Amino acid sequence: MPRAVPDPSPKARKQMRSAARLYATQALFQMEASGIAYDQVQGEFETHRFGAELDGDTLSEGDIDLFRALLHEAVNQQAKIDQMTDAALVEKWPINRIDPTLRALFRAAGAELLGQETPPKVTISEFVDIAKAFFPDGKEPQFVNAILDHMARQTHPDAFA
Repeated sequence: MPRAVPDPSPKARKQMRSAARLYATQALFQMEASGIAYDQVQGEFETHRFGAELDGDTLSEGDIDLFRALLHEAVNQQAKIDQMTDAALVEKWPINRIDPTLRALFRAAGAELLGQETPPKVTISEFVDIAKAFFPDGKEPQFVNAILDHMARQTHPDAFA
């Protein structure tokens, strides 16, 4: 179980939410890549990632509630999220043909778009930043932006009026 974290400042809270999104993306990738069960990967991340020391570096604390919500929603709504993603992709590139890291990212972002009160533009920006971390020299961040924009307009059309 992660350590208890004192009430963070607004800046620290934002960083914790960003870390939770990254951890959710990584956990979803790990579940798909290794076949590890939901409960096991959730426990592993909460125990060994949130604020943990790794190779002399301290990993970020994450917003555990957001992490759990994204993971839960992504697993329980995966078919719906995958359909939303497929609708945004070109016909020749269904979700099962894209990079597994991007698939995990779209599932985590789709979970936030479906289940959280976060403004969709914030969700898009946060997950584009995650894409930049995974693909610093590629075109993937622009691709992520376009797909998430399409998904957000489907789930929250009023936010783009």
